[in-house]
Amino acid sequence: MRDRNAPLTEADIGALAWDKMDGLLPAIVQDKATLQVLMLGYMNEAALRATLSSGHVTFFSRSKGRLWEKGETSGNHLAVGRILADCDDDSLLIEAVPAGPTCHLGTTSCFSEEGAAGVGWLAELGRIVAQRAAADPKESYTARLLAEGPMRIGQKVGEEGVEVALAAVGRDTAGCIEETTDLIYHLAVLMQSRGFGWDDIAARLRERHGKG
Repeated sequence: MRDRNAPLTEADIGALAWDKMDGLLPAIVQDKATLQVLMLGYMNEAALRATLSSGHVTFFSRSKGRLWEKGETSGNHLAVGRILADCDDDSLLIEAVPAGPTCHLGTTSCFSEEGAAGVGWLAELGRIVAQRAAADPKESYTARLLAEGPMRIGQKVGEEGVEVALAAVGRDTAGCIEETTDLIYHLAVLMQSRGFGWDDIAARLRERHGKG
């Protein structure tokens, strides 16, 4: 029996339920970092094989009647992280890293004009911090903080941590949110400086608490 937690490989393709929709399977694409749903397309066996081989999401276009690699004209490719099949082997979930807006209308997702919501936006924050690292330190506080190095960043994290603690005992909920926001931003800068991200934090938390 196929391990449902394991990403699909070439060896799994023949076992999928291609007969249910005349050789096509719906394929949902999800941002690997933010977990936002980006788009829905359809794959036949050839499209899935092309996706696994190239590392870029390739669909079967029902309107064009051919294989279609997302981003083949726009350059906004979807780099594959992993592909999972559902419990009935008749639909696919693709975790991908987008190279730009996924929707042809220029938005991140085909389902919404907004970016990631909830805790998924922390990954978007990480991307913003990474982009600002290349900015002029005279014009960007983030770039300036990164240029000053881990010691200065660590000092700011410590200061913001104290502000959160003080808010916890002396301010209302809105005040706590404000100070926690400042702390999380500075933590994101620290992560960029030291080369790790929210996915690393989530993995460690899952190790510690996932079975509890």
